[in-house]
Amino acid sequence: MQVNSSSRLRSSQLERSPNTKSAFLYPRPSLPSLSTTSADNLPDARSYLQTKLDVPTKSLLSHDEYGICNNPDFRYTSSHNSRENSTISEVEDPSYFILISTYVSYVLLIVVGHMRDFFGKRMFKKHYKHLMPNNGYAALLSDFDSFYTRRLKLRIDDCFSRPTTGVPGRTIVTLDRDSADYNNTYNYSGTSTRCLNVSSYNYLGFAQARGGCADAVEDCIARYGVSAGGPRHEGGTLDLHHQAENLVAKFLGTEAAMLISMGFATNSTTIPALVNKGCLVISDELNHSSIRFGVRLSGASVRQYKHNDMKELENLLRETISQGQPRTHRPWKKILLIVEGLYSMEGTLVNLPVIMEMKKKYKFYLYIDEAHSIGALGPSGRGVCDYFGIDPRTIDISMGTVTKSFGAAGGYIAGSSDLVNRIRQRSHGMTYAESMSPPVLTQIISSLASITGVKEFIEGGDQVSEEIHPGPITYNTLPSWMTLPRDLLDGSEGKDRLRRLAFNARYLSSALRKMGFIMSGSRDSPIVPLFIFHPAKLPLFSRLMLERLTKDAASIVVVVVAYPATPLISGRVRFCLSSAHTKADIDELLRACDEVGDILQLKLSKRENKWTVEECIDRAVELVESEEA
Repeated sequence: MQVNSSSRLRSSQLERSPNTKSAFLYPRPSLPSLSTTSADNLPDARSYLQTKLDVPTKSLLSHDEYGICNNPDFRYTSSHNSRENSTISEVEDPSYFILISTYVSYVLLIVVGHMRDFFGKRMFKKHYKHLMPNNGYAALLSDFDSFYTRRLKLRIDDCFSRPTTGVPGRTIVTLDRDSADYNNTYNYSGTSTRCLNVSSYNYLGFAQARGGCADAVEDCIARYGVSAGGPRHEGGTLDLHHQAENLVAKFLGTEAAMLISMGFATNSTTIPALVNKGCLVISDELNHSSIRFGVRLSGASVRQYKHNDMKELENLLRETISQGQPRTHRPWKKILLIVEGLYSMEGTLVNLPVIMEMKKKYKFYLYIDEAHSIGALGPSGRGVCDYFGIDPRTIDISMGTVTKSFGAAGGYIAGSSDLVNRIRQRSHGMTYAESMSPPVLTQIISSLASITGVKEFIEGGDQVSEEIHPGPITYNTLPSWMTLPRDLLDGSEGKDRLRRLAFNARYLSSALRKMGFIMSGSRDSPIVPLFIFHPAKLPLFSRLMLERLTKDAASIVVVVVAYPATPLISGRVRFCLSSAHTKADIDELLRACDEVGDILQLKLSKRENKWTVEECIDRAVELVESEEA
């Protein structure tokens, strides 16, 4: 039975004019995004979204899952500018002193670590039982393989796996802890701290416990339950699975799409279904481990090229096509080029326009992993194809996750109908894995609908064709029971999220460059890497940012990354931005980086005309709109 679309709206929506576009459905506290007021003196509105804890929480932050930022100047549209080199992968070289001291630091750590192991095995045997043969049993762990974990990572282990509670939105609550035995064990003080969160892949800010999407998920749980129970058909597939997959295909502009319940498995189980022995996979050297794992499982030959080096890629294509398979020199069954849309460690974008020209010339298949770029790049959030203005149907296989930008879990594969149907039959991620649960599917549907907009609720929607990509969906595409606020249905909130994220990314990246830090990646990337280099400065940066609360400043949670996730001398901190952050949040982050950067001497750039942090804050809009950082 067809249900009139207006009957699905809640009473609060029906009271509004059809043309009313509200920024928020729910009343929000009229507090500044950041405050240096004592937590005890905050007004009652501060507790509106406060996570209920059994422990006292220290904070100088006014808590709001999605920060209030109504200034229209702090918005930007993410799109490729031919006058900017957004795909450059080179990083400014630090001085030789920095490089040599970094290497010397690692040498000292390794030498001292081996000395401790040598004497420890002879003087403190009980601490080395797991590394030595005992009562006829072989050693449980390899001494050499576990050396990095014991002697290097353990020193900075307090910077990782910090226990948190509540929603990892704009802010996050960390449980306070310390260690008296050099991070072997931890003691919990019983208190917690609310920190500014720049460490989560919450690009569009959908990690919320309140809002239209969260309410839709709550309704779904009441209807279907938490697991994939309820009204089943086709061996466990629900109507929600079909609706979500159709919506993903519509969002991407492809013929079909399929959902897999785990992001890592989306790559590792799909690639073996595409290639096998006699096929060639050409892979960017910085591709994710899930891609590498999938290629190994497939049995296909693999060749790598330097990150984003298009000349090396073309030379490799010429060589492999002319030489064919090893020994026999027969032609390859197929050649599959695998790249990522946005590289999460570097913040760089794939040089897609050049690759598409090569694709026409050399006739290879193209597989793009858009785990970090989908929802985070492009004027309509459709990823790198949207960003560069390339027809998504010219991409053979599109892969991405719904974990990061859309606040759900799992991944998708999109392409032609024949390809997707074939992968359904051959992929272990479909045959052996469990299907997505209804709440996750509902989160996918509601978040995607908020970005695409629903035709019936868009102003002038009668003149908008659903066939145009990117374009809106029709109301019948959504589940009949789903109710969403009008600002989600007309796409206004989704567009605002995209533009806020684009502004935050360019603002932070441009300002840090102007302040003299060595950075990498595109200014449009929501992942902003700042190079620290020295291994001793990595934990210091993380701890100083977290301990700023003692200086009447907001604590900040960051992610530091070192070897083996990065090259030995390229230790860095990665700021992961969200549309939930306000300009005031980015201002606070810049002041923190300026303060800690001076203490640790991290402003290593040789550029001229550096700006002060206050100058960057005052000229934020100019920084974002300029073509040069």
